[in-house]
Amino acid sequence: MILNDQTAIETSKKLLQINAIKLNPKNPFIWASGINSPIYCDNRLILSEIETRKYICNELCVLINKKFKRTEVIAGVATGAIGIGMMVAQQLNKPFIYIRSSKKQHGRKNSIEGGFIKGQKVIVIEDLISTGMSSIKACNSVIENQLELLGLVSIFTYGFNEAVNNFKNEKIINYSLSSYDYLIKEAVNMKKIDEKEINMLFSWKEDPKKWKF
Repeated sequence: MILNDQTAIETSKKLLQINAIKLNPKNPFIWASGINSPIYCDNRLILSEIETRKYICNELCVLINKKFKRTEVIAGVATGAIGIGMMVAQQLNKPFIYIRSSKKQHGRKNSIEGGFIKGQKVIVIEDLISTGMSSIKACNSVIENQLELLGLVSIFTYGFNEAVNNFKNEKIINYSLSSYDYLIKEAVNMKKIDEKEINMLFSWKEDPKKWKF
């Protein structure tokens, strides 16, 4: 879900301006999964851009304060959301933990790093949502560690039907600052793409695994 149009538009604009999101429908990128994609998102670039990271951090804080007022702990998903998650926790004056992609194979074999108390109310921060499976795995780690999961917030979502259904099936409340639909509209406004490419970009979103360019 998107909190409001204004934030979604401004977030899209900033991500495009710093090239955190690149669009190339004529010469698609290849994701690690093997999917051909006309879009590549690297939100790690946000951390290097002072004004953009301030904006994203502030908007995530606004979102959490509006929708998850009972939050006691901020959890970032490794590795993409550790940096921005720490900034949000600092601004909200909350403890910060991070969720590993897999359990440590030695030592305490933690799936979550940092100090917490069982039963604390946690909001998970993710940088990017595609199918939602890695985000859901992170949320399940919160539950398995006997913490109360309030929901998940992210910077950007592709808005795939698969992700929407996955979160719905797991009953995980989730919000994103912006989405693919807003991004494409803003890319047209900024003349990053032309009108002829819009249909191609939206057809990819409908079925990215079978999309052909």
